[in-house]
Amino acid sequence: MTMRGEAAIVGFYEMPTEREYPGRSTVSLLAEIARGAIRDAGLRPEDIDGIIGQESLNSMTLAEVLGAKPRYTASMTVHGASGSSSISTASAIVSAGLANYVLCIFGESRVRSSSRAVAATAAARVGGPGSRGAEWEAPFGPVIAANGGYGLIKQRHMFEYSTKQEQFAKCAVDERFNALLNPNAIWKGQPITIDDVLNSRYTNDPLHLLECVMPCSGGAAVIVTSAERAKAMPNPPVYVLGAGGPATRHDAIWQEEDVTTTPVIMSAPIALQMSEYSVNDIEFAEFYDCYTALVMATIEDAGFCPKGEVGGFYEDTDTTYKGSLPINTDGGQIAAGQPGGNAGGFRHVIEATRQIMGRADERQVEKSDLCMVNG
Repeated sequence: MTMRGEAAIVGFYEMPTEREYPGRSTVSLLAEIARGAIRDAGLRPEDIDGIIGQESLNSMTLAEVLGAKPRYTASMTVHGASGSSSISTASAIVSAGLANYVLCIFGESRVRSSSRAVAATAAARVGGPGSRGAEWEAPFGPVIAANGGYGLIKQRHMFEYSTKQEQFAKCAVDERFNALLNPNAIWKGQPITIDDVLNSRYTNDPLHLLECVMPCSGGAAVIVTSAERAKAMPNPPVYVLGAGGPATRHDAIWQEEDVTTTPVIMSAPIALQMSEYSVNDIEFAEFYDCYTALVMATIEDAGFCPKGEVGGFYEDTDTTYKGSLPINTDGGQIAAGQPGGNAGGFRHVIEATRQIMGRADERQVEKSDLCMVNG
């Protein structure tokens, strides 16, 4: 069974990523984003008969705000993979005839939290009562937030494969270059060097601050419809050719036998096989990048280079939008910001759509027909 070419993204909208949107609620941000995507696709709110959004704001609530009466609703909760997973779900929905126009939407208006709220969020992330996370990780495990786990991943990669700090820093520098001309990026117009990365403070040794995301406000949405309907719509269709996952190898990181190997090793082959392309055909990529260590490990696991050789890959490869293999051409989460509401990983879907539609302006990649997106 395949969904190859059965569905397409036909419109999108992205709010600029900011630290905060003072006076704006998450509902108001999402309503603006939804209307922007609907307009971009040449549709009306009443045309939307499917909505897929984040778990933190029920999709039925959003439907009510928009005045939509969808035949299909769902709320995704697979963390950073929620946005990309919504596209494969929406594609299946329109292919099955359960809806004609599906709005996929994620975002959040953040406020600066108290230490109590931050602690509660960290506890929630490691699971509820009786879970392995709550029993072991919360009281005894890595530091609060994700820095601890990703610090372990980077440390292990450096130990096992002799990956160098300068190679991780090159990943961050390339992504920042991509953000410089992105009007929606939090770090637009602010270049960095490898030395800047290496001299930034540790968040959790060996992770430097400039290798990490900054939680922000913002969000984005796309409209997915059938390939047949897409032909009559104003924007060039962005066809969904293949999908794999969301796959998983663990929840609590200490349950993973090899922390340098990601679930992409399971999902990428399925997506490529369905698409009828190989990784060598991919012209540019948009990969989940909350930390340099993760995006680099997933690049390996997708097959862009052999396992353990991503350090040399980044040394030898220009991954900017001007380069031979552009990666995270809007700056990704590291340089463009990580909007809440699971919208951080969704920005990779948005940028892939923007590039394939030829709407990236000065950041437009030379070859933009085939992109691989990882959530």
